[in-house]
Amino acid sequence: MSERPPLWPGVWRVVVACLLAVCLAMPGHVAADVEMRDVRLDHGDEGYQLSTDIGVTLSPRLAEAVMRGVALYFVLEFEISRPRWYWLDEEVVERALTYRLSYHALTQQYRVSTGALHQGFDTLDEALKLIGRLRSWPVIDSARLKPGGNYVAALRLRLDVTQLPKPFQLSAMSNRDWTLESEWQRWGFTAQQAVPR
Repeated sequence: MSERPPLWPGVWRVVVACLLAVCLAMPGHVAADVEMRDVRLDHGDEGYQLSTDIGVTLSPRLAEAVMRGVALYFVLEFEISRPRWYWLDEEVVERALTYRLSYHALTQQYRVSTGALHQGFDTLDEALKLIGRLRSWPVIDSARLKPGGNYVAALRLRLDVTQLPKPFQLSAMSNRDWTLESEWQRWGFTAQQAVPR
């Protein structure tokens, strides 16, 4: 008569898998995320303009840091390069746009600043939507691109941890809760003839 294998190792595997699933589903374990939803490079009278919608989700640790008065800096990076088979790609343009996200306890509002412009919001979600929504940002004059030439555009959004206070920078280097960065989204395009004025 053959002996049955013990039941307990299989039961423990199921229990551990269930506990892990519950822990990952808990709201406190939401990871920070950047999702590129829609990216367009439009050609017009003033050259090329970039428009995009990016979904930004903060981890609970980042959201708590903002509520406690730590400003977060987001950098939207854009570049255009011209592929060359015989050498490294030629960098044609590099642009960056920095957003500062902060919370003001006195007014109980989130504030998004870029350059000298700033806007207040009642909720964190509204503030993050503004950071992810860009319309007609002029990135390059048509004259800098050769009509009919093939180019590659690239875009990403990241949290700039170098602008955090020093104690938080150290924590950000060793903790994934402080990491927020999209992959570079790349696409090819053919330069159009400049629009006559």
